Amino acid sequence: MKLGYGLITCQAHPDDKRSEQVRYLDAIELAVEAENLGFDSVWVSEHHFLDDGYLPSVLPMCAAIAAKTSRITIGTAVALAPLYDPLRLAEDAACVDLIAQGRLILGLGQGWRAEEFDAFRVPLKQRPHLLEDSILTLRQAWSDGVTTGGTVLKYPQLNVRPKPARVEGIPVWIGASAERAIRRAGRLADGYIASGGFTEPFTPDELRKQLSWILEELAAAGRSSENFSASMFLPTFVSRDTDAWQQFREHMYYTYWKYEDMSSARSRVEALQRAPQLSEEHAAKLRPYAIVGTPEQVRDDLRKYEEAAGEMDFHYIARLDWPGMDINHQRESMRLFANEVIPGVR
Repeated sequence: MKLGYGLITCQAHPDDKRSEQVRYLDAIELAVEAENLGFDSVWVSEHHFLDDGYLPSVLPMCAAIAAKTSRITIGTAVALAPLYDPLRLAEDAACVDLIAQGRLILGLGQGWRAEEFDAFRVPLKQRPHLLEDSILTLRQAWSDGVTTGGTVLKYPQLNVRPKPARVEGIPVWIGASAERAIRRAGRLADGYIASGGFTEPFTPDELRKQLSWILEELAAAGRSSENFSASMFLPTFVSRDTDAWQQFREHMYYTYWKYEDMSSARSRVEALQRAPQLSEEHAAKLRPYAIVGTPEQVRDDLRKYEEAAGEMDFHYIARLDWPGMDINHQRESMRLFANEVIPGVR
């Protein structure tokens, strides 16, 4: 199993008094710390027009992390492919991969939030086709041949440069939660990022079921599972204290509430919104969605997911980056995960 650190979003919690500049610089330093602690990867995530400043530009952040690190894999979980011109995405990703010396994984998603599509003048209903076109165009652009586009977006014959650091191109993973989108990853991508766990707890059995769909699509396409990577991310927090959940629950609640809030809210010009007070009933419902506890408890939980992944190359992205959490508190959880969880599951 490979172990990643994420998801870097640079969000401002209402209690966070840091400037945006400081939050961005701190995010880069946490990525550097993840490399120093021995994490295999670090991941960033994208959304737009949110009052808490959710990271909108993932590739510049990946480039900044790449310039400050030398070993760690850098991934997007995910970049919203339909919101990019595929040619520009191919160019920008290749530039990042060159800076990273071949360490970029381009995780793509089709998106879901209507406001983002409206603002960028992209038809929401076309997002599955635009995602597939993006993957086709990226692979054309990174090859030695010419680029002509896909079924929705077509181009004259183009020779796109620069090329990525790797001759085979940048690995493209798809993040998804619905069966049809998951099966698309098996047909078209080099890897899959499980992004369940928002409407119901994401269990090892659910991972096992989703990966069975992937395996079916790989077999139907005549592709080998040996060259395919499976990954997932879940809220994660490690503490030596017996009240780890009590320490963590408010931070997880804010992030999960914000996803609910962004699904219906339009851009706000007023002050940053504060989540409603977390009730004990709501906290109890949230608890099964997270991997929280002592290093021993977290290791035991991770092994269940590793077992569910079977023989597939498996990458667990520990969601350890939380808006509003004191940065020293966050670093302590990172260190415990790196020093006492990672050695026990590698």
